[in-house]
Amino acid sequence: MHEKATKKVAVIDLGTNTFNLLIAYVSKTDFKVIHSEKDGVALGMGGINQQIITQDAFERGIKTLKKFKEICEENQVEEIRALGTSALRDAKNSKDFLNAVYSETAIKIEIISGSKEADLIYKGVSWSYNFDKTSVIMDIGGGSTEFIFADKTGILDKKSFNIGVSRIYQEFAFQDPYSTVNIDEIEAFLENQVCDFFENRNCEILIGASGSFETFYEMIHNQRFIEHKKSMVFPNDALNGILDWIINSTHEEREEHPYIIPIRRKMAPIAAIKTKWVMKKLGIKTNFVTPCSLKEGVLKEFY
Repeated sequence: MHEKATKKVAVIDLGTNTFNLLIAYVSKTDFKVIHSEKDGVALGMGGINQQIITQDAFERGIKTLKKFKEICEENQVEEIRALGTSALRDAKNSKDFLNAVYSETAIKIEIISGSKEADLIYKGVSWSYNFDKTSVIMDIGGGSTEFIFADKTGILDKKSFNIGVSRIYQEFAFQDPYSTVNIDEIEAFLENQVCDFFENRNCEILIGASGSFETFYEMIHNQRFIEHKKSMVFPNDALNGILDWIINSTHEEREEHPYIIPIRRKMAPIAAIKTKWVMKKLGIKTNFVTPCSLKEGVLKEFY
């Protein structure tokens, strides 16, 4: 990093499926990652569709945040910013969770709206991608999924929908492997929730933000996706091949795959079905994956 005015900060993204910790030196124009890790907390499992954080999920969340706080202290971070998203937005007992976290760790959690989440995802992606042409960012979350249309002038339109993979997984009874009926159920659910948001859109470029898209990349290339600031193009045939494999795979096959992390093994077919559905809806011709998303977007707000 070239600027002297840097801060050592930590961002904690409390997702519905995964809690992410990012520690970095950040300036107005750049950042350098010091530490990055994720825990499959499954905060929304067992209760997201009933708007509750279950006791088991509650305890898993506290345990992970205590560990993250210790890592922050070891790295002597100057400031921690922790953001809660879909599961905490909707949970009736979210205040109980926030109070327990503060009592145990002194970490203050800010619950953000879906609109704010979309803004931060855009800011994060903009570290790694130049919007020369109109593109749509897709962030497949456990509780919500954000779509952000943008070009070189900035955000054109954005929306956060409660169509995350954990919500869908807990909404239906799925066969193993997923049946044609299961696929139809998911697509009908998506159509009903998204309504006319995609109508009359002119967009051929999809940018997959972090999460499941990193898994797709790793499965294609048989290597970890560790680049922190660079968007990568998906070869279309390879991406479609991986998506089809995931959709048609058994849970046992996904369990044995070295590049599908444990928290994604149950719900990976839903993410794949959603991706193919979006590609078809918009006539996507070029696909990118970026490692940057919400937590990197938060880095832009320290200055």
